[in-house]
Amino acid sequence: MTDKNKLGIQYMQEGKLEEAAKVFTEVLEENPNDAIGNVNFGNLLAAVGEIDKALAFYKRAIEIDSELATAYYSVGTIYFEQEEYTNAVHYFSMAIEKGLDNADVFFMLGITYMQQELFKHALPYLQRAVELNGNDEEAKFQYGLCLAQLEIIDEAIKQFEELIEMNVENADVYFNLGVAYAHKEDQVKSLEMFNKALEIQPDHLLAGNGKRLLEQGLQ
Repeated sequence: MTDKNKLGIQYMQEGKLEEAAKVFTEVLEENPNDAIGNVNFGNLLAAVGEIDKALAFYKRAIEIDSELATAYYSVGTIYFEQEEYTNAVHYFSMAIEKGLDNADVFFMLGITYMQQELFKHALPYLQRAVELNGNDEEAKFQYGLCLAQLEIIDEAIKQFEELIEMNVENADVYFNLGVAYAHKEDQVKSLEMFNKALEIQPDHLLAGNGKRLLEQGLQ
């Protein structure tokens, strides 16, 4: 990557978007066929909400270098945000095929399948995301949800409990743990989790309903 591309990325990270735009423009004026330069300019456009223009630069980068995995990932991200999940799946899959091997791309592909309720498809990608970055709370949570949807309850419980051990104060984690324990017919533990969810978020409707149903059952 050219020094100018690096400098432009640094400006973007510092929130200096005008300076970044100037540098990336220079990169493309000097070499319109700089694939990474096209991706970087696309990232800048996406950051300021110029989504269609960003997409054009990403696709131009792919035309220039069909092996540039990050370009496919960037296109996938835009399609995901636009809820065009079939296209998102295609581009995230292509990014992996072209060699992108980080937690983000596996998480995004998994979550795209989750949005379509294709839980069996989502599972291996979310699992891989968690393997690559065990500290990613959102990946762990979504992996737990996916396991629960597929009724792999013990493993789902393990993921949710690990989140609690990571000091994640999230009512949804406790709620889903409550549901998982209810599935295992451990009503005491289930009630404890619903109560904890309500402690964190008193207006959590699902936890409130779960608690009410359990208490009626216990009576």
